[in-house]
Amino acid sequence: MNVEVRLFATFRKGRFKKKNIEVVEENVKVLDLLNKLGIKEDEVALIIVNGRHSNVDRIMEEGDILSLFPPVAGG
Repeated sequence: MNVEVRLFATFRKGRFKKKNIEVVEENVKVLDLLNKLGIKEDEVALIIVNGRHSNVDRIMEEGDILSLFPPVAGG
């Protein structure tokens, strides 16, 4: 199964902007992908799957697009 992962803001530092990840396990959750990417759950402010708000317990499916956003501040 292939899942596209998109990283935003500070998550891109030393990583990538957009990447296809091949997942061989069944019932892979967003949390499993975070662990695979070395991103801690508490570092994520917003999880979007296929354009809709989601959470770490969502089971990913073939062709899903996962977007991860860290907390962002500014003024």
